[in-house]
Amino acid sequence: MTGYYDLVLGLIPLALGGITTLLTVFGFALTTAIPVASVVAVGLIGHAMFVNGPVDSTPRSAAADDGGFQAAD
Repeated sequence: MTGYYDLVLGLIPLALGGITTLLTVFGFALTTAIPVASVVAVGLIGHAMFVNGPVDSTPRSAAADDGGFQAAD
């Protein structure tokens, strides 16, 4: 089963190679095409890390259980 992070890992080199090739075909210099493509790849990485981050989901009861410790107010 292909998950979100598998797709992101596949899209990173595809974005670097594909966008660079596409921009060079349209007449952009290679020194311009590579940085533009790398910005897209970094955007994919940033989205995977910060927007849709890999966090462990803990059950609500386990997160609320603090082991019987009660803070003094």
